[in-house]
Amino acid sequence: MGRDKYPKQSLGSLYTRIKQSRILMVGAGGIGCELLKNLVLTGFSEIHIVDLDTIDLSNLNRQFLFRHEHIKKSKALVAKESAGKFNPNVQLEAHHANIKDPHFNIDWFKTFDIVFNALDNLDARRHVNKMCLAADVPLIESGTTGFNGQVQVIKRGKTECYDCLVKETPKSFPVCTIRSTPSQPIHCIVWAKSYLFTEIFGTSEDNAPELDHSEDSENVQELEKLRQESQALKRIRESMGSEEFPRLVFDKVFKEDIERLRSMEEMWKTRRPPKALDYDKISQEAVEVGSAIAQQDQAVWTLAENFAVFVDSLRRLSNRLEELRSDTETGNAPPILIFDKDDVDTLDFVAASSNLRSIIFGIETRSKFDIKQMAGNIIPAIATTNAMTAGLCVLQAFKVLRDDLQKAKMVFLVRSTERVISVDALRPPKPDCPVCSVVQARLIVDTSRATLNDLVEDFLRLRLGYGEEFSVSSDIGILYDPELDDNLDKKFGELGIKGDSFITVIDEADEDPRVNLVLSISDQVLPEDKKPIHLPEKLEIARKPKPIPTLALRETNGHNTTAVANGVNGRRKRGADEAMLEDEAVRKRGKVAGESAATAQNGDVIVLDDSSNGAIMIDDD
Repeated sequence: MGRDKYPKQSLGSLYTRIKQSRILMVGAGGIGCELLKNLVLTGFSEIHIVDLDTIDLSNLNRQFLFRHEHIKKSKALVAKESAGKFNPNVQLEAHHANIKDPHFNIDWFKTFDIVFNALDNLDARRHVNKMCLAADVPLIESGTTGFNGQVQVIKRGKTECYDCLVKETPKSFPVCTIRSTPSQPIHCIVWAKSYLFTEIFGTSEDNAPELDHSEDSENVQELEKLRQESQALKRIRESMGSEEFPRLVFDKVFKEDIERLRSMEEMWKTRRPPKALDYDKISQEAVEVGSAIAQQDQAVWTLAENFAVFVDSLRRLSNRLEELRSDTETGNAPPILIFDKDDVDTLDFVAASSNLRSIIFGIETRSKFDIKQMAGNIIPAIATTNAMTAGLCVLQAFKVLRDDLQKAKMVFLVRSTERVISVDALRPPKPDCPVCSVVQARLIVDTSRATLNDLVEDFLRLRLGYGEEFSVSSDIGILYDPELDDNLDKKFGELGIKGDSFITVIDEADEDPRVNLVLSISDQVLPEDKKPIHLPEKLEIARKPKPIPTLALRETNGHNTTAVANGVNGRRKRGADEAMLEDEAVRKRGKVAGESAATAQNGDVIVLDDSSNGAIMIDDD
């Protein structure tokens, strides 16, 4: 009896499509291990796995493809090896790499029939979402938080994308607490991650979402002091790469700034004053500390151990940034480093820096493992939630492969006494979504010859008919608008635009503007007698929809109801436009529903009808 007998019986004609499908799975962690097992056993014959992380001891309780002997090895490579034993006939390709690497371009995404996201990183999720939209490949997005989980089917032009829904704003902390009076480990972690790291290796503390930048009088004063300290760090940053660089940074943030705080005697009448650290004294104690201490992520490091990790990680990161600068072409934006909880160098720096600050203020220090959880805003995962979510991903993929998107659902897992699995119909893209409610096009550009003026004048104005009021921007910022024409003579390469870069054109006309145009760049050498910019397909750009009018209310028998023609018995049936006006919380069945977009004049909330039974049907037609 063949291993595919029962899948054939269960799936019928769909099994042939499954065998022919080429699948990409991004992320080989908690959900990824369960999902890869499901995909292999279902019969998908070619699966590519991308993950940049390595296996930690803490992964083993829920990521069942990994064993103790796999610690420190690549998740993608080990997942391929382990899952291959379930079905040797499956072709598995593992990529120990970042999904944002240039070689994972739009043309590469186009080679897949379905992409599965099994990530715990917001930035990477948004990147995959954008790439799948550009490549017009269906995406099955998933995620878990403790007992809660979610599965979403995303298809360009058909459904909401990942960025259609507003994401929860990260918790922010007053600058005065972070800068001057920390009292908890999280305060020191935020300082190390969102202030110190970004000032040395990134851009500026002004961009840190975890720092509260509200303009009350006390916070304004603290913000100004923080900016002054930032300027001093920027001057120190100029010495990066020198032998004195670690000492200069250490003395600035762990000695000079602390002594200045300590001199404000009024501040410390009711609390323990901070104690500055001495570089020379601690460095002598740290002589005996080995480089392997950073790998002991479950241990709480001593002062000398934190100092050793701080100095070593600072040098590692400095070398990385210097290498990036040397490889950057003249005229491009200067490179920066970004904190990533799965990046060993950045995590070591934040862990050691936050612990040194905790010691200064008499706060309990934490292990590197604990700091990773807190800095990454991680809620511990639960194996059963991951398993259920992975199973739901495959069930939704069946509907996508049948080209039966009408039966695909948004699925929620909720810890509830009534109903664990809840569903909602997929919704069309939001008209105001800046990511998916746009026109996508692939533009062939000879970047060695093409200038911004070729794009603006010859392509956008003459060929596509844009007027005077529009702007052109890329990932590095605005390149052109009616008041910024300095870049028109510059070539694409000088502006940092290369293959698989994205350019966004925004029509800013007052009347009847077009929707945003997103151009993905394909860098190709074109004949000298041809224009350096070529659009291989016909392009039609729709106009932006008119704003949806507020739903009118009327009174019926003393009760407020919405004036909807197809309403029945005072209940409102949701049309596509009305659905977009509801609070997103209403979608999460089993959770507390948010208030309706329409409320009664007397303050009563109009309850939206929910006639769905929440059952998940496995279609076999």
